[in-house]
Amino acid sequence: MDLSFLHPLYEHQGPWASVYVDLSRHAEDTAHERELTAAAVARELAAQGADDATCRAVREAVEALRHSTDPHGRALFACAGRVVLDPPLARAPRGGTETCWAPLPHVAPLLELAGEDPVCVVAYIDRRGADFELRSALGSRDAGSVTGRQWPVHRTSSVDWSERHFQLRVENTWEHNAAEIADALAVCQEETGADLLILVGDDRERRSVHERLPKRLQDRTVEAAHGAGSRLLDEDVERLRDEHVRTRTRDDLERFLAARTPDGEGRAAAVEGVPALIEAAREHRIDELLIIPDGPETHREVWIGEDADQLAVRRTELKTLGEQNSWSARADDALLRSAVMTGAPAISVTSALPQEAADDAPVGGLGALLRWR
Repeated sequence: MDLSFLHPLYEHQGPWASVYVDLSRHAEDTAHERELTAAAVARELAAQGADDATCRAVREAVEALRHSTDPHGRALFACAGRVVLDPPLARAPRGGTETCWAPLPHVAPLLELAGEDPVCVVAYIDRRGADFELRSALGSRDAGSVTGRQWPVHRTSSVDWSERHFQLRVENTWEHNAAEIADALAVCQEETGADLLILVGDDRERRSVHERLPKRLQDRTVEAAHGAGSRLLDEDVERLRDEHVRTRTRDDLERFLAARTPDGEGRAAAVEGVPALIEAAREHRIDELLIIPDGPETHREVWIGEDADQLAVRRTELKTLGEQNSWSARADDALLRSAVMTGAPAISVTSALPQEAADDAPVGGLGALLRWR
């Protein structure tokens, strides 16, 4: 997950209100329920010590969602009386609306609620061209189209010379159109930043386009089993999106597991556990952060200063480093702040782990690939 969109959160000193609002229920009384939720969230924040202005800002923001058509939910991050960021969620919070008041914004849940949502371009291909649709967990929208040569595009059953010549021209039209579709699809992917391309159409049409796509897109292109008119196409698209996430997560986890084995000089290219990660974060060595959100060490107490690289396992360490002001924070949120400010991505690896191994890799639920050993 690219964390750059979280930068605004770390331009302000806390404490922070972090609220994950469940908007997945839609019924006749939804607006009234969300007004009640807004009041409950404000009361909970006040009970945790939040100031009146921030409680009021969050309550107003949740109330403003009473008619929202968001399919899953919204995260709200507020401090000093205003909501600073409110990203939509790709999945609803599992336990309903969640509320937290802490020195740092509690962004760790975003890795599962908003992070693993591959944007895909669905290309509806026929012999004349293609229509492109951009899809994510938040919905779909038109992403353009391409029209190739319109004639001739159909074969005949005749076998005389003139008809064989005509069929050759049909073949040439198909090949020309496939190349144009592939070029347009490559441009569409670059403009949208899509993680995945899904080809929909007859076998031959899909294959012809697939083969002509640039090499850089081959490993992120798949073909749907059902056509545009099938009621099963939506299931195909969601299954392919889920498979893409699992494959990418599994690859990252395997790289981590291989990298934590020391080289001949006893140095590893990955670390795990809070003390080793704190040291790597202070030195700006984290290249990618791996988290199991429910891991036993994710909520471990660490100490932070005003800057992202001011963090320590014990409060006294920060004073040794020259930091006079310090606050207690969750380990996952402190490490995520460091990752954001040094440009490192983060990923939840829960989906790549068997349930019985969830506490084993990375140990404690926190690990990182390093920029250098």
